[in-house]
Amino acid sequence: MSSPGQAQESVVARLRPHGRALFWPSLFLAAAVGAMTYFYGSFAETWQNLAVLFGGLLFIVLAWLLPLLSWLGHRYIITTRRIVMRRGFFVRVRQELLHSRGYDVTVRKNAMQSMFRSGDVRINTGLEQPVVLRDVPNADLVQGALHDLMEASMNPIAARRQAEEAHPDETTAWGTR
Repeated sequence: MSSPGQAQESVVARLRPHGRALFWPSLFLAAAVGAMTYFYGSFAETWQNLAVLFGGLLFIVLAWLLPLLSWLGHRYIITTRRIVMRRGFFVRVRQELLHSRGYDVTVRKNAMQSMFRSGDVRINTGLEQPVVLRDVPNADLVQGALHDLMEASMNPIAARRQAEEAHPDETTAWGTR
């Protein structure tokens, strides 16, 4: 519940790591299905054909289904008040970071991420380890949005301190009273 003076919290973005993380698992899925259809029924013994079927299904579970579930288990939600990072499928871990606490945002990109306009958004909160939103699409846009949200949600005390630091006290001018 929000108090009458506060604005309602709304979702700005829901993000997952870039979808290209599923390229190799999808390629393995196509190869496994192709190999299973080619080899199933080509052996004389029934157990050999069943071994091909079960081996292919095991490969599909390990090479496609587990990476898919891992990708689906990572979610980043950016609201007007905070960033929520959730990961895990069977054991969930949830971490929240309020915009009003203030932080520094940087984007790190490797060559592949630059081609797909994604990147790692590092949020330095002043703690030991920075919070990292790994391989998010449109990383530069996310960085700009986080800067805007942080500025908009600065609490009045922090805003007053920044204003005081920006404008020195003008009462100590030399030679005039």
